[in-house]
Amino acid sequence: MKTLALFLLFVGNFMYSQQEFPTVNVKSIDGETIATSSFNEKDKLYVFSFWATWCAPCIQELEAISEVYEDWKTQLNVEIIAVATDDSRTQKRVKPLVNGKGWSYTVLLDSNQDLKRKLSIANIPYLVVVKNNQIVFVQNGHTPGAEEELLAKLKSL
Repeated sequence: MKTLALFLLFVGNFMYSQQEFPTVNVKSIDGETIATSSFNEKDKLYVFSFWATWCAPCIQELEAISEVYEDWKTQLNVEIIAVATDDSRTQKRVKPLVNGKGWSYTVLLDSNQDLKRKLSIANIPYLVVVKNNQIVFVQNGHTPGAEEELLAKLKSL
């Protein structure tokens, strides 16, 4: 019984600690330092999509969202932020890939994986939806058509 109580306390603390979106300094693809706390417009939904250039499902997810993103912005106050988790070896591929795809997202580089680590993200693709600096939804992995489910979830928030 004592073990169960300690486990529930640990899980409760872990879940609580994940409610507020962490403040971390990351870089834009143009090298500008940006604090994650700058994404703080009241009642705006921020969808942080964690991805890497070597992750095919990540790119599929961002491509699928890209096709409907303009429509989403007419329906919701939403911004997609693509957070590249590429390390120093593959980081140089991010900007050419983004430019080649024509994505209109804000793209950030989490090259030290500080933000990824603070959110305890193990696998990508990984989406974190933030509203008023609070994590309101998390989605791990990607399947075709998941962007429609995501839109429904965003509308409910």
